[in-house]
Amino acid sequence: MGWILAAALALVAFALIAWLGKWKTEGWLAVGAALLAGLAGYAAQGRPGLAGAPRYAIPEPTFENPAALVQARISLSGRPGLPSDPMLLMADGYVRNGQFADAAAILRTAVEKDPNNAEDWLALGNALVAHAEGMLSPSALYAYRKAAEAAPQAPGPPWFLGLALAQSGQFDQARAIWAQLLAQAPQDAPWRADLAEKLQRLDALIVRQQAMEAGK
Repeated sequence: MGWILAAALALVAFALIAWLGKWKTEGWLAVGAALLAGLAGYAAQGRPGLAGAPRYAIPEPTFENPAALVQARISLSGRPGLPSDPMLLMADGYVRNGQFADAAAILRTAVEKDPNNAEDWLALGNALVAHAEGMLSPSALYAYRKAAEAAPQAPGPPWFLGLALAQSGQFDQARAIWAQLLAQAPQDAPWRADLAEKLQRLDALIVRQQAMEAGK
């Protein structure tokens, strides 16, 4: 059943892109490659036969690890399997393939069509940060804020914003966001322990940074 759904979503995504724009042969090949990359990621990581239980260990993502970036977002969403949004599915395929600008272009179209789709905004923020080689740009920050406005209780927007801030060297801001998220997290949240561990590592990094600055 999982493969049937995956194939159907891929066909819908391909048809949607065909309707949105007219490209030459190279364009169609790029779209097909992105869809295949998304399906390949599902083949490697998807488990359609398992019950829909949340994961207790979120992959260790960085914005230089595209596959883990996508999987971490899916894990935080609490939704098993592939996204139901065909444009998000295709964008994930581009991200897994390292084509962050193409993913961002698709996701901009997606949020224009549905400005209240929190996961599309979150995916857009991630694609923009990855495209900027881990730096948090104003447009990425805007995307994260829109994701948080669309889903105030979702852990994904502050989780990834904190990650982007940390990787941009803004450790204090990252710590403030993650500490607030941890304080508000339900005790049984499957991502709580992972976040607490990340916060501890960030605290250790801040202490080392302060010691280095004091020794100058």
